[in-house]
Amino acid sequence: MKKIFIMVALLLTVTLHAQKPVPAAPQSEPILIKGGTAHLGDGRIIENALIGFTGGVISLVDSLNGNADISAYTKVIDASGKHIYPGFIASNTLLGLIEIESVRATRDFTEAGSFNPNVRSLIAYNTDSKIIPTVRNNGVLIAESTPTGGWISGSSSLMQLDGWNWEDAVLQPDAAIQLRWMSETDFRAQEMKLQTAEGYGAYLSQMRTFFLDAAAYAKTKNPAVKNIRFEAMTGLFSGEQLLLIHVNNGKDIITSVEMAKQAGVKRIGIVGGAQSYSVTSFLKENNIPVLIRKIHSLPYSSSEDIDMPFKLPYILKQNGILFGFESGGDGSEVRNLPFISGTAAGYGLTFEEVVQGLTLNTAKIFGIDNRVGSLTKGKDATLFISEGNALEITGNKLTHAFIQGRTLDLRNEQTELYERYMKKYGLDK
Repeated sequence: MKKIFIMVALLLTVTLHAQKPVPAAPQSEPILIKGGTAHLGDGRIIENALIGFTGGVISLVDSLNGNADISAYTKVIDASGKHIYPGFIASNTLLGLIEIESVRATRDFTEAGSFNPNVRSLIAYNTDSKIIPTVRNNGVLIAESTPTGGWISGSSSLMQLDGWNWEDAVLQPDAAIQLRWMSETDFRAQEMKLQTAEGYGAYLSQMRTFFLDAAAYAKTKNPAVKNIRFEAMTGLFSGEQLLLIHVNNGKDIITSVEMAKQAGVKRIGIVGGAQSYSVTSFLKENNIPVLIRKIHSLPYSSSEDIDMPFKLPYILKQNGILFGFESGGDGSEVRNLPFISGTAAGYGLTFEEVVQGLTLNTAKIFGIDNRVGSLTKGKDATLFISEGNALEITGNKLTHAFIQGRTLDLRNEQTELYERYMKKYGLDK
C-alpha cells in the first residue's frame, strides 16, 4: 500500500507540474519599476524610467531625473539595463479557439454557412489552452480571438491572456464583425469546388442585400420577429462595433469599403491589405486603418517587388494610414508576432514605430486606446520587462509581466522542458 501511495503521489506531482500556471491574483500593493528604458508605445522613450502602478492602473510615468514622489510604492523592481514595454496586442488570431490542429475536437473557430454574424468567438475561448502561456512569454498580453468560415464569420473579442474563464479574460467583448471578402478569382475557385451556377455578380448582390437589410433592421424599433443575424449586426450601424474586412486586392478593398459605407457602417478596417499601397489615397480619404498581413509572406502578385511585404508598413506610415500588425490567424504562431513585425524596422520604420504598431496603433483601431496600448497614467498596467530588444529573439527575455497590475507566472510547459534538459546535460551551470 505504501508503494502504491508513493507512486500515486509522484504521478499527481508530475501531472500538476505540467499544468498551465494558475491565473494571477489582483494587485495587492503599489509596484514601482525603477530604471531601464521605457518604450511608451506612442513613439517616445524614457531612459532611467520610473513606471508605477496601483490597483491595476498606471499611476506614475517619469524618470529618475525627475522629482516624482515614490514613497508610496512598497514594492520596487530594479529594471536597470532592461526594457519596459506596453503589452503587445495580437490581432486576427485563433488563440483560445484551437489547441492541436490535427485534432478536430480541439478546433472551435468556424461554423457552417455563409452569413454567421451571430457567432461569438468569446464564448468558445478556452483559457486553459497550453498555448496561451507560451505566447505571453514573448510579450503578447492581449489577443483578438477571431472566428473564421463563411463570408461573415461572426464577432471577435479582445482577450487578456490571463484568467480562469472567458468572463475573467475578456477586455472588449464582440469588438469586431469579420467580413471575409472574396475576390472574383477566389469566387470562381469556390464555384468550381461547390459546383454552383452563381456568378460573382450574384455574390456581390447577396452581400449588398444582406448589409442593407441589416441596416434597415437596425432602424426598426421593437421588430415583431427577432432576427439573430441582424441583431448581431446592429453595432456596426451605431458605431459600437468595428467591421473588419479581410481583403488583399486593391480593387476589392475599394469595392468592399464602398459597399459597407453605403449600408451605413460607421467604423471599417482592413485585415491583410497586401495591395493597400495601391489605394492609399482612398484609405486616407475614408479614414480606413489596416491590420497588415504577416510580413513574412510572399508578394501578393508576381508583378510586385519581392520585398513589398516588408516595405508595406512604411508606405502606409508615409501616407498617413493608421496601421497595426496581424498575426496570420494561427494560434501557436502568435508568439512570433514581435519578431516577424520587427522586420519592418529594417525597411523604413523606426524601432519605436514598430512598437507603436504592436501596441497603441492596434488599440486605436479597436477603440480601446483609452485603456491599453501605451505606458500612460490612468491606463491599465498591462506591460512587461524584457532583458533586451523585445523585437528580437535573442533579446526578448521577459523577467516580469503584468496584466492590469496582476503579476504573471511566466513558467509554462516549454520553459519547464527547457530547464529539465538543461539540467540533464549539465548546461545549467
